[in-house]
Amino acid sequence: MRRYSQRQNLSTLSEINITPLLDLAFVLLIIFMITTPLLENSVNLIIPSSGASNAPVKAGQVQTISIDRRETIKINDKTVAASDLVVRLAELKRANPDVAIVIRPDRDLPVQKLISLMDGLQRAGISKVGIATKAETSK
Repeated sequence: MRRYSQRQNLSTLSEINITPLLDLAFVLLIIFMITTPLLENSVNLIIPSSGASNAPVKAGQVQTISIDRRETIKINDKTVAASDLVVRLAELKRANPDVAIVIRPDRDLPVQKLISLMDGLQRAGISKVGIATKAETSK
């Protein structure tokens, strides 16, 4: 007399049970979904805030720097060489310590050129800087 359980052990498996494999795949998917945003946001920024209000800027203190896609720099519509930019900005700072600068970059200007211009402003000691933009129209 054979036992039923012994006969089952002797038979070969004709199907593979994929339920444990699916469980493993879903667990790995959940782990990657949780850890991926943590890897992408590696810089944790806390934006500073201040209770003090900024002093209003007078129109006479605002200077405009334009830079086009050919990297031509103009301060108040006067062309300035890139090598003379920091010297010219330092002169503006000496003439008016509260000078404010508005940068008008071209839309197709590489970001690195804008950053170089802002580095020049920092070297000249100018801290009141703004970037002029145009509002997008809704389609």
